Amino acid sequence: MNICLFTENEIECPQPFLPFDDRRAQHILKVLHKNKGDSFTAGVIDGASGTAVITEIDEAEQRLYFEYTANGDGKPLNPLKMLVGFVRPIQLRRLLRDVAALGVSELYLTGTELGEKSYMQSDLAQPDKVRELLLEGTIQAGSTHVPKVFIHKTLQETLSHIAALEGPQAQRLICLDNINPACSLGQVDFSGAAGVVAAIGSERGWTDRERALLEQAGFMRCGMGERIMRTETAVTVAGAIILNGMGRLN
Repeated sequence: MNICLFTENEIECPQPFLPFDDRRAQHILKVLHKNKGDSFTAGVIDGASGTAVITEIDEAEQRLYFEYTANGDGKPLNPLKMLVGFVRPIQLRRLLRDVAALGVSELYLTGTELGEKSYMQSDLAQPDKVRELLLEGTIQAGSTHVPKVFIHKTLQETLSHIAALEGPQAQRLICLDNINPACSLGQVDFSGAAGVVAAIGSERGWTDRERALLEQAGFMRCGMGERIMRTETAVTVAGAIILNGMGRLN
């Protein structure tokens, strides 16, 4: 736990505290071995980051009291949006954590023509669980800002949603595909882009119909070499390449 995140309600109460049975308190006391007067990195979800100082460890009340001071921006999200075909639940768990750790601003999970439809019905695809996994990735990154996630049944539905949300800014639209790519992802110049939208298919990739939809929407087909990666691996690798090209990893 590289940052302890709180809701605004938790921070704004007269005497902020954590009950001992809260996993954040357990981490602070049992893993970090903090005592009264010690500080730890904290922040408000989707708000500022800062420092919390332990003011009291009340054994009778089973509470850890603290004072919080905001002093940072919480590492804002990057102007990178990712459109990803649904994957198996175990892969989705890793994907959500890694996307949040990378600082992707928006994730669009979509059903695809070659993807397994049952994946969209898994417990891990439910909003509460998705939010929990995104928070884990955000905490790993030491950030306070959590990516937004949108779930759609088809690629066409997803593309329509993205088109409706996009403003006049210059967005680079990238589609990862090892079938006749126009160029390597590493060759694309992202330095002048106001933002990037990267589309990555599910395990079996895109159909010709989906490729046509992406091309009609303005996506450029790019490759990442001859080796076939799992979707969640491709998401992490592509995200790192794009963010580096945008100068976001300096």
